Amino acid sequence: MSENRRQFWKRSSKLPGSIQPVYGAQQPPLEKSFSSTHPRIHLSHPKSRKASSFHEFARSTSDAWDIDDDESEDILHSVSYQALSPKIIDTEVKITPNFKRPEENSSQTIVTSASEDQLHRVTTDASMQRKPLQKLKPHPFRPIIPLVARISDQNASGAPSVTLREKTRLEKFRQLLSCSNTDLDELRKCSWPGIPRDVRPITWRLLSGYLPANTERRQMTLERKRAEYFGFIEQYYDSRNEEHHQDTYRQIHIDIPRTNPLIPLFQQPLVQEIFERILFIWAIRHPASGYVQGINDLVTPFFVVFLSEHVEDDVENFDVGTLLPETLKNIEADSFWSMSKLLDGIQDNYTFAQPGIQKNVKALEELVSRIDGLVHTHLQKYEVEYLQFAFRWMNNLLMRELPLRCTIRLWDTYQAEPEGFSHFHLYVCAAFLIKWRKEILDEEDFQGLLMLLQNLPTIHWGNEEIGLLLAEAYRLKYMFADAPNHYRR
Repeated sequence: MSENRRQFWKRSSKLPGSIQPVYGAQQPPLEKSFSSTHPRIHLSHPKSRKASSFHEFARSTSDAWDIDDDESEDILHSVSYQALSPKIIDTEVKITPNFKRPEENSSQTIVTSASEDQLHRVTTDASMQRKPLQKLKPHPFRPIIPLVARISDQNASGAPSVTLREKTRLEKFRQLLSCSNTDLDELRKCSWPGIPRDVRPITWRLLSGYLPANTERRQMTLERKRAEYFGFIEQYYDSRNEEHHQDTYRQIHIDIPRTNPLIPLFQQPLVQEIFERILFIWAIRHPASGYVQGINDLVTPFFVVFLSEHVEDDVENFDVGTLLPETLKNIEADSFWSMSKLLDGIQDNYTFAQPGIQKNVKALEELVSRIDGLVHTHLQKYEVEYLQFAFRWMNNLLMRELPLRCTIRLWDTYQAEPEGFSHFHLYVCAAFLIKWRKEILDEEDFQGLLMLLQNLPTIHWGNEEIGLLLAEAYRLKYMFADAPNHYRR
């Protein structure tokens, strides 16, 4: 591509912005102006141009973008800087605002932390060592944004990590877990407002149905299930090179490096090989759906939680190679079975044509139209389809919209709530959309709305924000779940 075309891309205010792959990228807003504490900066002056609808926006753009997974090694270096028509409803691409290289715009402050240099160095070293699996190369115009807080942090707001109330709750959990037969109903009640880090691994195993409530049977169950998983590895994993499994393995192989690329833990070759085995074995044992892009994200919370049993803190930079091989095998097997239990409840999200997601997006649209008609009408006015932003919310359970520490806290409640990953998730998505009501109503064209909804500023979120989101979701469920005609217009 010529230098002139590159410069034109930077100068033009008519083009929608850069095109970036979404899979594996939990992409927070790239500019400080997107922060909730700062006013949004529009790409063009609203007073000097007419608001654009979907069709007006589409006419000014091109549909020439085509991604071929065979060219994944060069995908970020050979980006064809064409504009993307929002007619394409695809979770593989995301429209983001124009921005310059950090070194070219020193006045623009990128979100930083004290660990920025370390994170950049660790991520770079991991990518250099990655030989068989590393396929994703850094985008020349995309700065690395470090984590604001460690995954292991319980609260991103700076509050003490363990309060007197948390100590009392931890003791309550330990009493429940030490009973000869754990009361799972009581455990769910205690888990709803969040699970203390020290007891989260055993609690997740119990609430997911992976472990029995009876204390005496737990160790025997763990040994049997772990041996069963590695029996699957022996039996099936070599078949990944066979013709009828090549497409599945190839897609997994491509997606793994895209999983949380800003967290060094997931860029370690050893971790990526673990993820490959988990996803491949799950795919061939579930032929009705097979592997679908996005399932790779669902392994990460389980892996981090079960790893945290063996790591005091700073999980995201931990070298898993320092663990005993037997310990690492146990983490892998537990992650596989826990993810399998989760997917058993939402498998229609990943079968042919993904009917579960289609149904949930339609239900979200109906719910929002009843909760906040103004927001719903505003999206309709500028021809923003719910599928264009909510498909990913359902496919990845909001994992691309939230920091991983927030996903883990959210899943505490999902594990405790009946049908948490399916039914309750709908109300969480509705509350999440309405949370940005003011920002949505401030946008007055298709382009601005879509960029906002695909780049919601949650990078600073912690337990407090997730707690408020869940409380609002519970209120909406209480009002609407058992009253389908309530407040119907």
